[in-house]
Parts: sequence; C-alpha cells; structure tokens
Amino acid sequence: MKESLNKRNDCRLCGDKKLKSVISLTSTPPANAFITKEQINNKQERFPLEVFFCENCSHVQMLDIIDPKILFENYVYISGTSPVFINHFQDYANNVIKKFPELQKKFVIDFGSNDGTLLRFFKEAGFSVLGIDPAKDIARRANELGIETVTGFISSELAKEIRKEKGHAQIITANNVFAHSDDLKGIADSASILLEDSGIFIIEVSYLLDVLEKNLFDTIYHEHLAYHSIKPLSNFFLKNDFEIIDILRVNSHGGSVRVIAQKRGGPYPVSRSVSDILKLETEMKLDKIETYHIFSENIKKRKEELQSLLNNLKEDGKSIAAFGAPAKATTLMYHFDIGSEIIDFIVDDSPLKQGLFSPGKHIEIVPSSEIEKRNPDYLLILAWNFAESIMNNHADFKLKGGHFIVPIPKVRIH
Repeated sequence: MKESLNKRNDCRLCGDKKLKSVISLTSTPPANAFITKEQINNKQERFPLEVFFCENCSHVQMLDIIDPKILFENYVYISGTSPVFINHFQDYANNVIKKFPELQKKFVIDFGSNDGTLLRFFKEAGFSVLGIDPAKDIARRANELGIETVTGFISSELAKEIRKEKGHAQIITANNVFAHSDDLKGIADSASILLEDSGIFIIEVSYLLDVLEKNLFDTIYHEHLAYHSIKPLSNFFLKNDFEIIDILRVNSHGGSVRVIAQKRGGPYPVSRSVSDILKLETEMKLDKIETYHIFSENIKKRKEELQSLLNNLKEDGKSIAAFGAPAKATTLMYHFDIGSEIIDFIVDDSPLKQGLFSPGKHIEIVPSSEIEKRNPDYLLILAWNFAESIMNNHADFKLKGGHFIVPIPKVRIH
C-alpha cells in the first residue's frame, strides 16, 4: 500500500517550501480503516502522523497524503446518525437562510455532502439542492432519501458538467472538505466555475485555535490534511479571486469556523468579524512556531495523565469499555497506547461500524445495548465532542454505579 502514499514538499495554501515539523504523533492505520472478523489477523499498515508549519504563510498541515480513494470511497462516517449533528446542520441552514434572504429558494450545491443532512434542511425550505460526494454507498443512501447526489470527487471537469446541466448555484457549501482535500486550489476553482457572481461560498472546518486551546490533538489523522486558521486561508482566497466576508465560530468537532466568502468584488460588505478574528490569531501567536512546540508538550502531559488513570483502574480490577469509534479515536488510542489490554469493547451508534473491529487495535465495535449486557465499570468516551449527549442518553449506566471518563479537552471522571 506504500504506492498509495504520497508526500508533498510545498505548502498547500501558498506553495512555499519553508516547512518545519512541529507535531509528531504515533503512526496509525487510516483512521476509518475498520475491519471484519475475518480480517482480524491481518496486520494493517501504519502511516506517519506528522504536522508541519509553513514559515511563509503560517498554515499548519500534514504532508503525507494517502490516496483519497482509499480514505473516502468506502467511507463509514454518516452525519445523519448523530442527533447533535442533525441539529447543527439545521441551525446552519437556518442561519444562512436568515442571513441571506435575497437567496431564498435558490440553488444550493454541497461539496462533500455525505448523506445529505445539510441539504435536506435547504430542500425543506424550498431550495433546489445537489450533493457531490465520493463515498459510493453514502451517496446512494442520500439519493434514496431524496437528496440528488453525484458520486465523485469535485473537480473543474465535474463542475463544468454540472454547470452545463444545472446552471450556476447561488450558494455552495463545503463542510470539512477544506481539511480533507490536498487540492484546495481545485476546490476553489470548482466553486468559481459553479458559483453565480453574486453568490456565496461557505466552508466550515475545524479551527486551529480550538485545537490548540483545548488540546484536541486527536483531530490530527490522515483524512485531516489541513488545520486552518484565518490569516493563511484569507490570503489563499484572495489569490484565488475570492474574499472572506464573514466568520462564525461554532461548536462542532470541538470547535470550528464557518467562513463565508464571495467572488472578489461581490455584492456583500466585509463583516467586522474578519478583522476581529485576525487580531485574535495574532494575539494567540498562531503565526509563531513556538506555539506548536508548547502544544506538543501539552499532549505529552495529557498522555501521562490518562495512561496513569486507566492503568490504575485496571490494576484495581475494573473493567473499561469505550463509547464511540470516530476517526479521532484511532489517533488517541495509538498515541496514548490504549489497546485491547485496557478496552474490552467499543460502543458505537452507527450501524455501519457495528460488528466491525477498530483500525489496527482490532477491538470489537458493538451497539449500545451491549452496555447493559456486559456491564463495564467505566466507559471511556472517545467521541468526546458528544460527551454530554452520550452521558444524558445513558444516565442509567451511571445510576447503576458506572462511571464515564472524558479524555479531551481535559481528563474528567463523571
């Protein structure tokens, strides 16, 4: 599988080659490379998790690139299985509709549309919608649910085909796509082809400042090639004939930014939110390499803290299971050296993951009904961004004497 790994030597946003390694985590298999019971004795290849800082534009990114077909064509993450994300996307659509009333009931295209959860809310509000997603099974599911979806990776060629058939869109969204794609210029070019001159291009992506402040190191995995802040992203947009007009910080994935852009010279004024967040990034020293060295030290401290807790619990004869098998769990379990000697099983609500085994560590993934049957003493919440809803939904576990462990942003026992 080594032929499926490429390494770039220049910055994904500015093209400069002055890149310095700032964060080095334990190598892992692809974060969503779940396996079947029949494959359990097969050793899975691991790939580097190393993060680089661009000394020219201060963009933070990975340079090792796994073939996106391996990562995304058989994707198992579905937005619509999480009530938290369903609510998030409903609020997202409502916010856009309220903010841009002149675009009511127009045409929306979503790059990386997954199962169409976001587009469903635009469709219900009277918009025409089209999704584009490379995950074959998920795209088929979206079509079955009534959200027209093209299966494939967005590209200039595909954009031209869609424009010829459907015309221009007034709204284009791309959620987490700017983290997942190596070819960000290609996405910007595709948006330029498809977007009406007076339209808006919205990206939502995990925010680097939140990653640093909350110690969200486990959001570093092979699908996430880029860790965005606004200063380098703004320069990238300007270089590609877009301008950022508004920024909203949101809670998804532990902390994200929703960035609204238009074609340069478009009809909308630039909100004060843009200058405010640029000022904040300067104050927080996101453009200084030392910031990332401090972050690496914080990861080491968190590792020692969680390992000590889990090892002490096992020595006391306690049983521990985990809740959630998100991509970030692969990074956490590898870097913190947590395997089947600590975790008995993993609970996940996604039917696509149940019955499979976790990447590399090969821990069984089961539905939540198994909590009551197997009755562990502790549940380590690996899907920590949903910790509150998980604890609320499984309050009976705690009433019967069980305890929850939340590892991020700080280790807590409930």
